[in-house]
Amino acid sequence: MDTLVNQTYDEIQIGTTFSFPHRLTKMEVDALAFVSGETDGFQIETGEGALKDQVAEAVAGEALLSALLKRRLPGPGTTIVAQDLAFSGQLGTGDEVHGTIVAREKYDKGKLVVFECHLTRGEETIVRGRVTVAAPSVRIKYDNIATPEIILRRNDAFRRILRRCYSLPPTSCAIVHPCDRDSLLGPIEAAKRGLITPIFVGPERKIRAVADEEHADLSPYRIVATSHSHESAQKAVAMVRAGEVESLMKGSLHTDELMSAVVPSSTGLRTARRISHVFVLDVPSYSRLLMVSDAAINIAPTAKEKLDIAQNAIDLAHVLGIEEPRLAILAAVETVNPDMQSTVDAAMLCKMADRGQITGAVLDGPLAFDNAISEDAARVKKIVSPVAGRADILLVPDLEAGNILAKQLQYLAGAESAGIVLGTRVPIVLTSRADTVRTRLVSTAVMKLVAHSKRDVAMGALREVSRAA
Repeated sequence: MDTLVNQTYDEIQIGTTFSFPHRLTKMEVDALAFVSGETDGFQIETGEGALKDQVAEAVAGEALLSALLKRRLPGPGTTIVAQDLAFSGQLGTGDEVHGTIVAREKYDKGKLVVFECHLTRGEETIVRGRVTVAAPSVRIKYDNIATPEIILRRNDAFRRILRRCYSLPPTSCAIVHPCDRDSLLGPIEAAKRGLITPIFVGPERKIRAVADEEHADLSPYRIVATSHSHESAQKAVAMVRAGEVESLMKGSLHTDELMSAVVPSSTGLRTARRISHVFVLDVPSYSRLLMVSDAAINIAPTAKEKLDIAQNAIDLAHVLGIEEPRLAILAAVETVNPDMQSTVDAAMLCKMADRGQITGAVLDGPLAFDNAISEDAARVKKIVSPVAGRADILLVPDLEAGNILAKQLQYLAGAESAGIVLGTRVPIVLTSRADTVRTRLVSTAVMKLVAHSKRDVAMGALREVSRAA
């Protein structure tokens, strides 16, 4: 984690200097090689097909200096407007480089600063020259920034989700028992980005102790004091029932502690729908957003329960802008086998959709995973289907299959994931200790979109009642 604070145009003086050492990683070299176009066989392979761990010095040097200017000096808010750089040598994985930038000229018109730049490897100069930037005029500070693993993506679906949220007002959210670093700083970062208005529900002494340790300012936020995690969950649920908040986010308590307060019919947040969880995944090698359900709550759902799980996921797809999602009901095979309950459930769900019991999507199943996400695999197996190869939603046979699938996509395929609990009065985010800052922000963004959708539905119902009156 890192904190980025810029220096404004007025603060930068002639002679202001910043230096940094950096060791190039394999991930960075691969990404830079892709950007530079050095991806054909002659350029990226040597010997017995091993990747050539080198990249043109122009691309690497320019990228490293750009990162230095935009992240450190002047920092966030900087725009590069011109450059005059000379390059020599070649950089590779493991190389230790040292960059230095020095402010040499300032021009008030346009708030321009000219930096003299050097990038060296030992005694060898890799890049030298000058870069002109438009420096920021106001203070910008980003807290808790992680250095993400770079993955080359077909699309950046999460960026689109975040952008949709920024035009909407913040959603009130009870943060349940935020008594560790991540569960406190994550909501604060979401609040700074205008996603939520957090209310921290938990032992006040513990919350403030974490804030003090992390130098986090709690003065803008309300704290509802409780004695322990069970009371935190019960109090947060009571706040939802009283109309004080529109959403919930799990803090450092166990998931079952929170859900034990959510599930009871008389005091919890149940609706007529089965409660279920949806993973929203941005998979680098897949051309569309992918949703997996249910991989967190329902252990071995029946066909009747899968009906609600499917409808919850379909409704979420609509909220995320997918007008007619394609839902694939997964099994190990593509044919109905009476001895395999997952295939029987798939056939039942498809017929339910035909009869209007499931609405808003195109369903097909049973489909094996490869046929659901690969048109080539479906074509080879002669599967004719409007869903095969183009699934937006994967309805899994049970929790174990779904959990394994979602985590395989995350850890082996480089997928980014967000998660949301549906079928409750308000959306709920179940954060994990392994979640990155971006994952937490996107989960919060999904929650915000669902909360606003519920608000719109409620307002529409009120207008109908007014017209009838």
